[in-house]
Amino acid sequence: MKKTILFLTFILTLVVMAACGQSNKDGATGEKTADKKVLTMATSADFAPFESRDPSGKVVGFDIDLANAIADELGYKLEIKDMKFDGLIGALQAKRVDMVLAGMSATEKRKKNVDFSTAYNHSGEMFLTKKGSTIKTIDDLKGKTVAVQLGTIQEEGAKTLQKKVDFTLKPLDNSTTLIQELVTDRVQVAYLDKSVATGYMKEQGLAGFDDPTSSSPGMAVAFPKGSNLVGDVNKALQKLEENGKLQELKDKWLKDQQ
Repeated sequence: MKKTILFLTFILTLVVMAACGQSNKDGATGEKTADKKVLTMATSADFAPFESRDPSGKVVGFDIDLANAIADELGYKLEIKDMKFDGLIGALQAKRVDMVLAGMSATEKRKKNVDFSTAYNHSGEMFLTKKGSTIKTIDDLKGKTVAVQLGTIQEEGAKTLQKKVDFTLKPLDNSTTLIQELVTDRVQVAYLDKSVATGYMKEQGLAGFDDPTSSSPGMAVAFPKGSNLVGDVNKALQKLEENGKLQELKDKWLKDQQ
């Protein structure tokens, strides 16, 4: 009897160990399994109209609707993780998430560390100032303080621009803080994605001008290097463009920038 109990205990232990091993395999890989079909997406919810939190705290925006549409096309349930923008690439490299939608431009520098889908949106960049400011052109930035968001294409662009125009660069955690610094006169300029900037112009009564030097590669979905999701997501994006869903989302969220 004791031998029988010991044998059954041994078998049960093996079953539990096998289940634990399977659970570890079912991490952020984006692969479908019989028990789990979750696609984990990271974003930085401070970048309206692409991603932000509504009054109830829910993450909403163009990227969020697009991610849900992609997940539906591929048969996944979407799980969203909100984090700082400058931590998104690291999360992909550590494979803590399957993909990133965060208004992220597919720059050559980023391509060294992550893979990208085809571009789903092109915005360009813009300099924001307070109304009545004498800063109207890039040359007027001389001697001023320009705020940018850490880890963004705007931070990279501003550093390049500094080689031609002498201004102080102030990197900050998120776009909301950029605007707070601007309206309270702690900086004279905020440099942002144009779609985001035009929203702040209306909300805060700000002024601004386009960056004529920028050449944005376009926003794309980012993945860990070698992810098998890239091809599937590209097919989903193509379908969403062909059936009009992508344009529908742009009309909903980006109508002021089209």
